[in-house]
Order: sequence, then structure tokens, then C-alpha cells
Amino acid sequence: MSGGRRPMRIGNASGFYGDRFSAFEEMLTGGPLDVLTGDYLAELTMLILGRDRLKSPDLGYAKTFLRQLEEGLGLARERGVRIVANAGGLNPAGLADAVRALAAKAGIPVSVAHVEGDDLMPFAEGALTANAYLGGAGITACLRAGADVVVTGRVTDAALVSGAAAWWFDWAPDDHDRLAGAVVAGHVLECGTQATGGNYSFFTAHDVRRPGFPLAEIAEDGSSVITKHPGTGGVVSVGTVTAQLLYETQGPRYLGPDVTARLDTARLAQTDADRVSISGVVGEAPPATLKVGVTRIGGWRNEVVFVLTGLDIEEKAALVRTQLSGVLAQVATADWTLARTDHEDAETEETASALLRLVVRDPSPDRVGRALTSEAIELALASYPGFHVTSPPGPAQPYGVFTSSTVPATAVPQVAVLPNGTRQPVPAVSSAPPASEARWSGDAAPAGSGAEPTDPGRGGAGESPAGQPTRRVPLGTLIGARSGDKGGDANIGVWVERDDAWEWLHATLTAEALQTLLPETEGLRVTRHTLPNLRALNFTIEGILGDGVASAHRFDPQAKALGEWLRARHTDIPAHLLPTHLPLTPEGTAP
Repeated sequence: MSGGRRPMRIGNASGFYGDRFSAFEEMLTGGPLDVLTGDYLAELTMLILGRDRLKSPDLGYAKTFLRQLEEGLGLARERGVRIVANAGGLNPAGLADAVRALAAKAGIPVSVAHVEGDDLMPFAEGALTANAYLGGAGITACLRAGADVVVTGRVTDAALVSGAAAWWFDWAPDDHDRLAGAVVAGHVLECGTQATGGNYSFFTAHDVRRPGFPLAEIAEDGSSVITKHPGTGGVVSVGTVTAQLLYETQGPRYLGPDVTARLDTARLAQTDADRVSISGVVGEAPPATLKVGVTRIGGWRNEVVFVLTGLDIEEKAALVRTQLSGVLAQVATADWTLARTDHEDAETEETASALLRLVVRDPSPDRVGRALTSEAIELALASYPGFHVTSPPGPAQPYGVFTSSTVPATAVPQVAVLPNGTRQPVPAVSSAPPASEARWSGDAAPAGSGAEPTDPGRGGAGESPAGQPTRRVPLGTLIGARSGDKGGDANIGVWVERDDAWEWLHATLTAEALQTLLPETEGLRVTRHTLPNLRALNFTIEGILGDGVASAHRFDPQAKALGEWLRARHTDIPAHLLPTHLPLTPEGTAP
């Protein structure tokens, strides 16, 4: 491609396997695009696809993508839109063949290519899947060879965008700043409507009933504008883009196979309604290793949820636990959680009730199967008054475990399989010296990058300068937050909109303060990262999700609402930082 090309318009039509089915057609018909991407893979998805592959070696890809192409492929061809998706999962070659068959049946002349090499099976004993996170270079090679549709296996989510941008502008592998800018844009787009008002802390200020999917206008220097098609719902604001930039990242350095993007250099600006520019992103060489995501069947689980209504909730829960203690002594783990959803003097039975959840896990399905859950049901006439459960006894279900490791990038034979069938090896890009790598957990921060682990000597929650009037209010009165999972770890990104609020947030919300506000994090390693350009902090909480989402270790297994719990916690905030319309109690403090 020659220099001076116009910006590339690249959209997203899927943030996960199961996202809005109609988004594919909506993005193709809603306005001009050059490339349309779809992200279908996540840690849990790889486990699901792994179980599919056990049933048939012809499976292992996201079948939804094929169904979307039944109408979308003709539209894309008619409008000259290239399609790039990681829907190939564990079988990108199989999906590419299926796309060709679909196109032939419909009489649509399209060229199809795919990227492979990420599948590292057999990898380790007990592994169901093992996939390296590849970069965008294979996608670039396929598009340069004229592919209309490119399907991949496990590439990084942002690589769908950066790989297409490198093709559009003919960037070199060492164009680090440009590639980093595209990676940041790709990270904003990858989760679909989370960039346009979905899952947004301040959703009440906007109409987010049906957010449109996002797109980016990426310029030749790597800068971009995040927007959406005209007339679609939701909003694109500095806040929505900030929230997505913080999602499932850990440190200022966002490590990737093609480039390390410095999130702490990104600058955002609202240039118009539903238009946010991203500029100034600095790129560095990528690490010398690739992340490998490994899934395996961890064992078998089951659960029973008891409904406790009215008075003596704690005593009712204690009775059930005592009655089942004998049978539970035989299983590997048994976890009880009492959710006090009951209200005093409630006007409905449901709001007068609490939920007692029992989750059991064991290597053997027999020990946590129907025999065990039937023991719970047999208590129906012999336990607490009002005994009932939310569902009948069920069989044990397998649960998964996700772990990650690293391999040398040079050890992964990435291959671009071009439309004519040529197998083109994709060499690993030049990497950073080992000293800068620290740990490769997908988005981890290297040492010296602004990471601040838990420090008991630093300030606590709610501290403010002496003599400054404060009000005790929910933290979310002032801050936004977004949280998510990385294997067994969780991250919470928080941000504010003004410089004075940032000064308070940075000084007050330490790692120790977060642990005080969120008691479930006690005993876990919490690391704080600062992103001053975004007026944001990002916290990593190690081990809170156990073995990852597939193990269903926690009530909120992907930590999606962890940030909203933090926002709901009350603390003392300087009065001058709070909205002026905040109501006062008779004592003169905010409720």
C-alpha cells in the first residue's frame, strides 16, 4: 500500500460467543466500513469448544459465525468489506472450509484464508486445550494475499484490529508506535457495546437500551477515533472509552505478541458527539514469549440453593448445615454462602427471603451427584420451617480449570494459509530483552512500570486532608469502575472525570484501602497501577477467582460486578468533589 492512505474504518460485530446475532448485519448496513471484525473467544469459550472437539474433530469453531455469514457474506461482498474473526477457535481450517462451502452454495465469489499454529496440543497431562495467543501478523499476510474473509484461532483480541491496520497502511513489524495505537483501538472495540454505553457505571445519564456496536477510524500514524454508526443507540464518550481501556488489563504496559502498548501514554479527547480520539500511544518491542491458555476438566460440581424465609434466618441456615455435615464430609470441598436478600417486614414473600447456596466439588461425579443432592431434598419435611429449594436435585456437572503459562515466541510456528492454499510461515517479531518481560499473564505489568503492591503502611479508605469537610457516600457517587477476569485473577479499573477528583483518588484509594472496602480480598495480593492520563487506577486481585471462570469458584465467577460492589461501598469523600444536587440528611451529611 502506498503512503498517505485515508483512515481505515473498522468495526466490531461480536464481543463474545453468544453476542447479539443481528449485529453482523447491522454493522454492514449501518454505514461505510472497510473491515468488520468479530471476537468470539474467551477462556470459557475455549473450554466449550474443547468439549465440542471431543465429540467430533470436525467441530471446535464458533458455529454462530457461520450462521451470521448466511446473510452477511453477500452484504460484505457487495459493499467491499473484509471480514476478520477469531471464530475458528480450535479448528480455523475447518471453519475456513465451511465458509467456502457456504459461499459456493450461495454463489458468492469470495476468497477465504485462515491463520493457524496457535494450537499446542498435546501440551501437558490432562490438558483439554492449549493455545498460544498469536498476534496480527498472520492476519496481515492473509489480507495482503487478497483474502475477503480471514478466520483465526486464538489470537489476541486486539490483533483482529492491529493486523488489519498493518495491512491497510503497510506497516512494518518495528512500527511500534503505530501498531500500539491500533492495539489500543482494538482493545476498545473487542468487547463490542462495552465501548458504547454497555455495562457503563453512569448508564443512567444515557439511553443505553440498545447500544450500537463500535467502530474505529484508524489513521496512518496509529491514532484513532472511536465512534459508531449514525442513529444507533448508546453513547461514545471519554468515560465509555476509558472504562473499556481499563477492562481486563493489569498494568500500564499492555503486552502483546506484536507490540507492547503503553496505556499510560494514551490521551483521550471528546471531539464531537459520539466521537472520542485516542492519540499519543507509545509502543515498545513485544516480549520474547507468548502467553499460552490451557484448559482442563477440573472435576465435578453440583449445587443446591435453599430458600430461607422470614424470621431466624441465621438459625435456619445453621440447622441445614448441621443436618448435611455428615454427608458433606465425604466430598472434596463444600462451600456455603448465605445471601441476605431478605427485608424486615417485607410486603412480598420473595423480598422476605434469603438464599443459602451450597456448592460441592469432587474428582468423582458419584460423590457429588444425585445421591448427594437427594440427601438435601430428603430434609424437606424434617428441617427449618418453610423449607424449599430453587430447583430439583440434578446430576453432577463437569467444571473446567483455566491456567496460563508462557512459551518462547520462536517456538510457535504461526502459519498464514492464503486463499490459494499456500502455507506462509509467519516469523516471530523482534522482542524486548528478557529483563523487561517480568511475567506474561496477558496484560501484566513489568517491574518498575508503576505497579504498587499492597502496602500496609499507606493510607486507608476515606482519608482526606485535615479540616476538609467530607460526606459519607457510596464511592460510585464520584468514580466509575469496570472489572473483569484474567484466569484466577480479577482486575478493577476505576476512574474520575476531573483533575481535582483524580488527586483525591490517587492519594486515597490505595491497595490497602481497596482491601478494607472489599473484605473478600483479605489475604490476597492486590497490586495498584496508576494511569494519570486517564485519571485512572487499575487494581489486580490475585487468586480471587480460584481456577478461573469455568470452575465457578465464586458467586460472580468472572468478576463482572466486582467494580460495582466497590462503587456501592460507603466512604468519606471531600464535599467539594461531590455533585451539588446530592441530598442532605437532617444531620447535614449526605445519606
